[in-house]
Formats: sequence, structure tokens, C-alpha cells
Amino acid sequence: MILLATCCFGCLDTISKYLVAYYPAASLVWLRYVLQTLVMMAIFLPRMGLRLVRTTAPGTQLFRGVMLVVSSVVFVVALLHMQIAEVASIVFLAPIIVALAGGPLLGERVAPRTWLALAGGFTGVLLIIRPGGDAFTWWAVLPLTCAFMFAGYQILTRKLAGHDDPITTLFYPGLIACFLVPVIFPGAFEVPTVPLHAAMLVTIGILGAIGHFLLIRAHGLAPATLLAPFGYSQLLVVGTLGWLVFGQIPNGLALVGIILIVVSGLGLIIASRRPAH
Repeated sequence: MILLATCCFGCLDTISKYLVAYYPAASLVWLRYVLQTLVMMAIFLPRMGLRLVRTTAPGTQLFRGVMLVVSSVVFVVALLHMQIAEVASIVFLAPIIVALAGGPLLGERVAPRTWLALAGGFTGVLLIIRPGGDAFTWWAVLPLTCAFMFAGYQILTRKLAGHDDPITTLFYPGLIACFLVPVIFPGAFEVPTVPLHAAMLVTIGILGAIGHFLLIRAHGLAPATLLAPFGYSQLLVVGTLGWLVFGQIPNGLALVGIILIVVSGLGLIIASRRPAH
């Protein structure tokens, strides 16, 4: 289930990269979350009723939703200017940031291995974006910003664990996006008139809903520490699709950076299964 979920998200990212060349990023994000919310309502509302929107922390849910919406828009904008494998790899720095921020924000002990993983991850980012080099553009800052925003989203998700129903916590960001994106990005909307583009947009919404549903089911059947390493298979999916669809292959240094980010993240996850010394 976790592997199928990562395939859904990888395909979603690839379609988004294609469509953002024709439509504003905010419009794509909004339409995606509208469709995703409708699909989730069709699946969960009949059996959950008002429990689907019942929360003990509306402020936290709202702020968390805002962070996800902004990070989603930033991510799609970054796809327009960078290779999809590079953008996705930098965003995967988020779990390491969460592990580091868990100390002051969640009262968790920060082990030395977390600092080591962070150093490795940021070294990988530097190899990808190469600040000061001829290939550097300021667009490279966008996926790094997205990583920090998504890390904040994950931290707030962990704070809600045990308080709200997991499906409610998953449903709220899409619901918030439906109302919030038009306010934050007014006038940035364009409904696709090309049938192929419209079909691709519907596919994005369906993939988002199915991917998140599979994610919920997977976490209901296995612990997060077991599932987390499989999440990195998404980079393999977007890397392959980036090559097949756009003919994009990261150069030598960028590829080393991507591998370093993956190794750092996987190393941190595997090490976290054992007690820190």
C-alpha cells in the first residue's frame, strides 16, 4: 500500500509539472484539492458523518492546512523551473528537519545522528543547487522553502496525533485549501479548456485522494518506522518519469546530492529504530 501511494504521488507530481507550463500553480493546486476533497467526502462522509470535521484543535488544523497549501503551491512553481527529481529530493529533507525540530517543539531528545543526517542532507542540497555556480538560480530556494513548510506541517500533524481522528486530520488540509487558495491567490484561476488537460487535472485529484487513502490504510496496518523508508521510493518514480516524460536526467553532482539526501534520510530512519547512546 505504501509503495502504491508513492506511485500515486510520483505520477501526480509529474502531471503537475506538465500542466504548470500552461496554467498558474495556484489554480492547479486549488483544483487538485477540490477534487481530492470531493473524493474523500464520497468515501468517508457516508460512514463518518459530522465526525469527519470534528476536531479538538481547530486553530492547529487551520494553521497546518495553510502550511500545506503554501508548500504545495511553492512545490508546483519549483517544478516549472527545475528538474522534477531535484525538486522532490530537496523536499525529502523535511523528515530530517522534523527530527531536528522535535527537540525544542515536541520535547524530544535530539540525538547526534540527527545532526549528522542534517549535515549530510544539506550537503546533498548544496550539490544539487550549487549556490555561486554558473548553473545556480534563485528558483532553487523554492524547494528548500517547501521542505521547511512541509516539515512544519508534519510537526503539527504529530501534535494532533491521539487527539483527532487520523482521517479528519487528513481531510482538513484539502477542505481548507478549497476556501483559502482563492483568498491568497485571487485572480490566478484558469479552468482548462483543452480536454486532455482537463482529464489530467481530474487524474491529479483522483491520484491525490487514492494516494492519501492508501497512506492511511498502510499506517493502520504497520508502524510508521517500518513504512518510512519505503516513502523514498517516490524519488525513484519521479526520477524515472522525469526521464521518460521530460527527458530530464540530473547531472553528476546533482545525482550525488540526491543520493546523499536519500542516504541521510534512510540512515536516520533506520538508526531511530535503535535506542540512541
